[in-house]
Amino acid sequence: MLKLTPILIAIIYALVMYKFSAWNTARTLDQQSSLLDDPELDLLNLDMAGALDLPKIKVHIYEIEPINGLAAPDGRIFITRGFFNKYKDGSVSAAEMASVIAHELGHVALGHSRRRMIDFSGQNAIRVALATVLGRFLPGIGIWIANMLTTMLAARLSRSDEYEADAYASALLTKAGIGTAPQKSLFLKLDKLTGSLGAGTPAWLLSHPKTAERIAAIEAREAKWGVTKT
Repeated sequence: MLKLTPILIAIIYALVMYKFSAWNTARTLDQQSSLLDDPELDLLNLDMAGALDLPKIKVHIYEIEPINGLAAPDGRIFITRGFFNKYKDGSVSAAEMASVIAHELGHVALGHSRRRMIDFSGQNAIRVALATVLGRFLPGIGIWIANMLTTMLAARLSRSDEYEADAYASALLTKAGIGTAPQKSLFLKLDKLTGSLGAGTPAWLLSHPKTAERIAAIEAREAKWGVTKT
């Protein structure tokens, strides 16, 4: 029984963390967001909604400055205020913002948003269990190894999700008549817009794939679908 104790504790910890994280995320987003109201973006959202046979796509502005798009576990789509400001000052076009929304819709449609919350809780549980076990055999470095292994696992899962959401966005943008050009042009801007965060980090530790790899994947889809490369 004692040998199973760390595993049981990790499972209970994961369940508690999942429930708390989901509740805290929803509460934070409710308190710090409002519905997007922009005529040009609304028109593009209607085009994408039509492609999905939906009456409309609701998008919220999350009142934080970091440039990002978010898909909440409850299915809501968010653009950060910092990202929206880049659109308003002309740094990002309406079509490029639509590509962000399409990407986040992909995360929701493919179940990534809810699974990430579960994964996050599970990875924390794995970290605790590994640190406990490895700490007995490798005092001093067991915790470091546990952290490294779970970080690598999380990054790998996240990169896979990003590629899948990119593919969903490409298909939706093409069907909606917006095209994949804004998706590629935004990727080329992201490093500058975000200050090249992660530029020196090994690809296998990054939560997002490299820009060149994402663009190459889009162009491979364009070739497969017979879409004119732009």
